[in-house]
Amino acid sequence: MYTELNSILSTGPDSFTQGDFILVSDRQSDASFLIHHFLSFYLRARCKVCFLGLVQSFSHYSAVSQRLGVSLAQAKEKGQLVFLEGLNESLSVLIPQETHAGSQDMDFLRDPAVGLRSLYEFVQSSVRSSVGVEEGAEEWGPPVLLVDDLSVLLSLGVSAGAVLDFSHYCRATVCSQLQGNMVMLVRCDGEEEEEDGDDEGSERLLKGLTHQCSLALNVQGLPTGYCRDIHGQVEVCWRRRQGDGQNAQKKLFQYKVHDKGASFFARGTSSAVL
Repeated sequence: MYTELNSILSTGPDSFTQGDFILVSDRQSDASFLIHHFLSFYLRARCKVCFLGLVQSFSHYSAVSQRLGVSLAQAKEKGQLVFLEGLNESLSVLIPQETHAGSQDMDFLRDPAVGLRSLYEFVQSSVRSSVGVEEGAEEWGPPVLLVDDLSVLLSLGVSAGAVLDFSHYCRATVCSQLQGNMVMLVRCDGEEEEEDGDDEGSERLLKGLTHQCSLALNVQGLPTGYCRDIHGQVEVCWRRRQGDGQNAQKKLFQYKVHDKGASFFARGTSSAVL
């Protein structure tokens, strides 16, 4: 958990806004350090967390969280963390074995045309399990959905429209109905936007998610190129609806990731970059 980022966002494990959809995106950079931050943040806040790990294994996230002072194994054992390991589930679908028939949650791998309904139903059952806790069971705070990373679904044959529908239904359930939070990562590889004719790419997905979110964190490389002391910059955009329109406030920060944290600087305040 990064205390400097919490200060920028005016939040903390003991006091945070509920009902938020936080969009994390990166372009020619790596924003995964923010996913690790939000994972440790919400676990410390005693939220019930549903994590769709579509890119890395549970052991990867567990090793990083351990350095941040959080045990994913304990959180999972106590029922606070529900983790879908996309890599293992994908293999069980693509390479069926007698000992593991494969999960229905990844049905879209068998036929991308069926969409992401089964994956949504997994999310829905996971976050609703924190509502109406049985007597004697530990009670958790509002549910949180984390996804790393949503854009990988495009490379698996799912259309951008289907992914946007999935995020819309998840937001309606998690943020609106249950007053929980949602954090999703999406990656855009190129420097320039894709052509208008390509309506199934990551750019369309990013635009659609940006319209849905209440807070956007866009991670990019430095425009001046590589710097040993500064790893990149992150644009923070607060998107709040006012009446019939939407008001956006933006701030730009430079950052450096450490082994057990990250430092953030207001643009131009670091001596490493002029």
